[in-house]
Amino acid sequence: MDVVGSEQHSVTEKSIAKGLLAGLIGGIVAMAAKNLAERIYPPQAQHQHETPFGMADSGSGHSSGLDLGEWNGSVSAEAIDWGFGALAGAAYGAVAEYYPAATSKDGADFGLAMAGLTHGKTLSALGITGDSGEPSPRGETSEMASHVVYGIVTEVVRKFVRNTLG
Repeated sequence: MDVVGSEQHSVTEKSIAKGLLAGLIGGIVAMAAKNLAERIYPPQAQHQHETPFGMADSGSGHSSGLDLGEWNGSVSAEAIDWGFGALAGAAYGAVAEYYPAATSKDGADFGLAMAGLTHGKTLSALGITGDSGEPSPRGETSEMASHVVYGIVTEVVRKFVRNTLG
């Protein structure tokens, strides 16, 4: 057994597929935890919901001619958030297989990196989403805290699932 690798997890055989699966499950569970954290300490007004890619701002007309308005935008935002969180978790799990340092601080660093990517200036600089202005100190603190929760839960679940898979 590799001594350095055993500090991160007890799995000796590296597997991208197992890492992806463990990270995916971790990301999904972590999204539930992140959403709970945001309900306890909301980052913004309750009627606002910004996705990492700002795609759910407008309610869209449905092909049946029904205007689902805010409900449809909310469902779209949730789908984007959960999908992004699950895929980010899967990528994290794959990276953790071959670069255990990625799991530093029990996933908190991963959560902070995700906050910086999704809610910082990065996406706006890339033209993926508009600049939503200067966040309030409360909003910024809430975003950081909920993303740290996301990162830690992703790591705890990823490590458990990965060890279970062998």
